[in-house]
Amino acid sequence: MSGTVPRTADLVVIGAGAVGAACAYFAAREGLRVVVVDRGPVAGGTSSAGEGNLLLSDKEPGPELELALLSRRVWTEDLAPHGHHWEFESKGGLVVSDDVAGVAALAELAVHQRGAGIEAVPVGADELPAYEPFLSRDLTGGMFYPQDAQVQPMLLTAHLLRLARELGATVVTGSAVTDFLRDGDAVTGVRTSTGDVSAPAVLNAAGTWSGEVARLAGVHLPVLPRRGFVLVTQPLPPVVRHKVYGASYVADVASSDEALQTSPVVEGTPSGTVLVGASRERVGFDKTPSLPVLARLAAAAAALFPVLRDASLIRAYAGFRPYCPDHLPVIGPDPRAPGLWHACGHEGAGIGLCVGTGSLLAQVLTGQRPELDLHAFRPERFDAATGPGTAQPQELAGAR
Repeated sequence: MSGTVPRTADLVVIGAGAVGAACAYFAAREGLRVVVVDRGPVAGGTSSAGEGNLLLSDKEPGPELELALLSRRVWTEDLAPHGHHWEFESKGGLVVSDDVAGVAALAELAVHQRGAGIEAVPVGADELPAYEPFLSRDLTGGMFYPQDAQVQPMLLTAHLLRLARELGATVVTGSAVTDFLRDGDAVTGVRTSTGDVSAPAVLNAAGTWSGEVARLAGVHLPVLPRRGFVLVTQPLPPVVRHKVYGASYVADVASSDEALQTSPVVEGTPSGTVLVGASRERVGFDKTPSLPVLARLAAAAAALFPVLRDASLIRAYAGFRPYCPDHLPVIGPDPRAPGLWHACGHEGAGIGLCVGTGSLLAQVLTGQRPELDLHAFRPERFDAATGPGTAQPQELAGAR
């Protein structure tokens, strides 16, 4: 990675995580001169502390699901030749419940999801062993989602940035953004610890720190950290075939509760380790290990897969999901500071949604009509005085 920044660019991306990397790649592919800056290393934030889930199963019909379906197409069609670089696995997801009410709730949700284009297959209790031979026999049933997939998020980020660099992008790590260059209200570039970069567009893809970056430009984005822990087992023979999680996970994802929530999520990796989650709580940026939370996760995983009771844990890690109050990401130009764009607030879905986000922004940045209407994701929706905004982005120099 370069240690100095170019003086000019068509687009400056703040953040070298998965979202920033995807945006940089697609923008560079459209012919833009891209500079990525990050105060830390590549994938140094949320992208290094997740499970790499690409999920449709946990989303209700609406804008986020539409973005997830678009992203799914990008993963499986546009980026298919590169999938081996980031261990893309179209493994499918199995959502399970241990009571009749839970199974009924899954069936009701699936009706709406199918109407939006998701494949959802009911699975009776007697059919579960065919999907997961080591799964507990005390479950009542579930729903299988064949479109769910998984990637290795750090490999994903690194390779997307590599591909962007092969297209002419520059990636500068260890370069903190300290201010924006301005012309009146307009953002015209960034001031960093390694030099200034002038650009007609600056993209805020700083993950859980996106609110702080927005504040430098004088605009409000209520992006907050939501902590989660993941356990990692020793390498095991194949014991978990799909992503498997309890029905309560869907409700936890949609919750705005600040208090601790845990729901069992278990999946294997190509290396043989098993990843165990998921917890959610809003405690700021506190990474202090919580033994009670880790114990709850381990117990819930062992209840789903009794074979894991004898497995050793080799590590546990914490990360922070970039949470927005309405559970929708922030994507698009900010009319409150012309020249400033955002791609943040994806919470726990950032890995899955990053490629759809990057593809859409590249289209808009280069004057194309986006495949998906970005109105629901507009940055100014949190500012009651601003209204929906009608500013139209302009095409950038350097596009094809």
